[in-house]
Formats: sequence, structure tokens, C-alpha cells
Amino acid sequence: MTEFPFEHFLSTTEAMDCFGTKSIVQGMLDFEAALAHAEAEAGVIPSGAAGAIAGFCRADLLDCDAIVRESALAGALAIPLVKRLRAAVATVDKEASRWVHFGATSQDAIDTAMMLCSKRSLAMIDAELGRIVYTLASHARTHRTTPTLARTLMQAAQVTSFGAKCANWLAPIARSRWALRELAGDALRLQWGGAVGTRATLGHKGEEVASLLAARLCLTQAPASWHTQRDRIMRVACELAILGGSLGKFAKDVALMMQSEVCELSENVKEGRGGSSAMPHKRNPIGPMTAIAASIRAPHRLAALVASMPQEHERGLGNWQAELAEWGALFASIHGAAHALGDMCVMLEVDADRMRKNIDAQRGLVFTEAASQCLADELGKEHSDALVAIASRRAIANESTLERELVIALRADPMSFGVIDETALADMFSVEAAAKYAGWVVDANLGELEAMRALD
Repeated sequence: MTEFPFEHFLSTTEAMDCFGTKSIVQGMLDFEAALAHAEAEAGVIPSGAAGAIAGFCRADLLDCDAIVRESALAGALAIPLVKRLRAAVATVDKEASRWVHFGATSQDAIDTAMMLCSKRSLAMIDAELGRIVYTLASHARTHRTTPTLARTLMQAAQVTSFGAKCANWLAPIARSRWALRELAGDALRLQWGGAVGTRATLGHKGEEVASLLAARLCLTQAPASWHTQRDRIMRVACELAILGGSLGKFAKDVALMMQSEVCELSENVKEGRGGSSAMPHKRNPIGPMTAIAASIRAPHRLAALVASMPQEHERGLGNWQAELAEWGALFASIHGAAHALGDMCVMLEVDADRMRKNIDAQRGLVFTEAASQCLADELGKEHSDALVAIASRRAIANESTLERELVIALRADPMSFGVIDETALADMFSVEAAAKYAGWVVDANLGELEAMRALD
């Protein structure tokens, strides 16, 4: 089948394979095998038929690419699959072949296969998030009071700690990981309703078969079929898109801190990662790049999924099919982002000295608010703000420091001469003291996540 190289570039082979042709076909065959066994156990079909059917429920025994090609004409992937499976079973047991797919409809097989693939994909995403959560929690604790610049509107603002930044990256990612675990158990359900969702073909045996089938496939049993009830799975999609945004936020901040003129973070890269075709000195931030790309695409994929929800009557025309095409792509994008950032976290190096140099390069201007508040009790807010503004402009013009220029301004100001304690004012310019205030951000975020057991 045709591959799209840029899809693989922004994801992983494992993630793409999870919703690839062979995986979807195998998921449908797993449904057919489990259905046959469940119906045999319930006395709906002959016991010998189940073994004959299950014996051919292996994707490598069928021409998967041909099934996909034929589905374009048939209108559903299950139709050519069931046809080929029935023919294969008939070669060894013609009587058993009539019981293939008994009482089921195409959507039962396809939706169930998608839930099986989604379950595997979520486990892969969870494992990648585990690497990110562990690393960020470790950095948050280690760098709880390591000073770094906080930046607002892309400009240097005040002093925070690198630990606080890590905690702020970590919290939404860990919450999404926790939410996906909670949602998965409820949303990843067996689809089993027959032609119009009533299980009419099986009569009073329908509920028993459903219970046996769900148990065999290790999926939650739905109280009824959910052919056009898409709300539960859409909550999973929404959470994945939210996770994509959180991963993108983390990635973008790290990329900005990796800029060569900032250089507060870097990757201990292996040969060939992040190289340039023209500039050998460059080491491009590949992990952040992949995650940012996923975060850009996730909202559009989610929009298409949610737009597919109004499905006509008992089977959607076009909207269910659109959902199927977008669903796996959203999972693959998010897994690609999580994997890229998981790798990046393993290689992430923190340069605390450079963080301090970048603070010092601001010449104390990050302490304007603290200095103004210190003066306000004696001089009033308006007068203190005016003095700090004057000192700030002079510090920039003279390439001096705010502290030095402020002391000069205070000594020259009749209202403040002899009134202000210059020692107390100097304390306002302590980088370490400012960073300590950020420690509670780490404690608050980690405390909440620990209470939720979101760091496990």
C-alpha cells in the first residue's frame, strides 16, 4: 500500500502500524473469532464451527491489501473481509462457513477492531508519557529553586525557578495521562448490535453472547450497541487533542530555551540527530519540532471527528466513515509527539549557569516590581513607580544596573533622601530569594498530582 512519508516523519512506525491495514484487519478477525467462540459457547452455532472459523482468523492468511481495495467498491472494509473469510473456511468445512459473522454487522466488526487498536495505542502513549512525567517531576524537585527567567509576551519579566517551569509543563500532561486512563475503561467498549443494533438474529441469546464476546476481547461490555452514539469515544479524542496542546506547549518552551542565543537547555544528542544539510554547526531541536507539529494538527483532526457525530438514524452515511479515517491519525500524531519528547527528556541537559547569566544580563530590570513595592510604603505608589521608571531608563541607556541607578535617583530625590533603607532595598535584588518564592509552585503542582496518583 502507498505510504505517506511525512506522516511517518511526524510519528513512529509502531504508532502507524497500530492502525495500519494489517492491525485493523487482524482486529476484525479477532472479533470474528471471538464471536464464533462466544456463539458456540452460548449454543447459538455448532461448537465445531467455532474452531474452523477461528483457525482462519489470521491476517497473514488473507490478502489484506486486496481487502482494502475491494472495500472501496463494497462500501465497508468488513464486507470483503467476511466474504474472503467465509470462502477460506468453506475450503475445510462448508457447513461452518455459513456461521461466519453470524448475527453481526459490518460496523460491529470495524468499531470493535478500532477499539482494540485504540487500546494498544493508548498503552503505547501512556508509556511515552511515563518517561516525560518521570523526567519533569525529577527536574522539578532537583531545580525547585534554581533561578531562571520567567518570560511574558516573549520578554524577560521576573525571576522564577526552572523547577516551577517543569512543574507547569508537567501538570497538564500528567492530568491528561490520568484522564485517558479513566476514560479508556469506559469508552473502549465492545460494539455488538447486529444489523440495526437490536441483536434480533440471536433473540434472547444476544445478551449472553455479548457478555462472552466482551470477556474474550477484554473490552468493556456496553449495555447496548452504540452504532450512532459516539460521545464516549469522542471524549477520548478530546482528551488526546488537549494532550497534544500540552505537549506542544512543553515543546515550544523548550525549543525557545534551546535557541543558541538563549542556550539554557540542550540535548545531549547522538550523531545524526538534528543536523543541518547546509550548516554543520547546527543541532536542531527535533523532539520539540515533532511535538509542535502534532499540536498544530490535533485540533483539526478533533474538529473533523466531532463534526462526524451527527450520524443519520441507525447507521451514519459518510460521517462514520470520516471518523474512521481521522481516528487513527489523531492517535498516531499524539504518540509521535509523546515519543519525540520522551526521547528528548532522556537527553535533556540543564545549564543553570547560563540561566543565571541570562538573568544577570537583564541588569536588575526584572526586579522593577519588587523595588517599587519596597519604596511604596515610604514614598507612595505613584512616586515610587516614577522613580523606578526613571532608574530603569537610565540603566538601559547607561548599560548600568537598576539597583545602581535607583540608589543614585533616591539620593538625588528630596522626598526619599535619608528615608529609604538602602540595605533593605538591596535585598529586593536577590536572585536566590526571588527563585525561592517559586518553590511553592513545584510543591502545589506535585502535591495535587500525587493526590490524584497521576505521577504513578
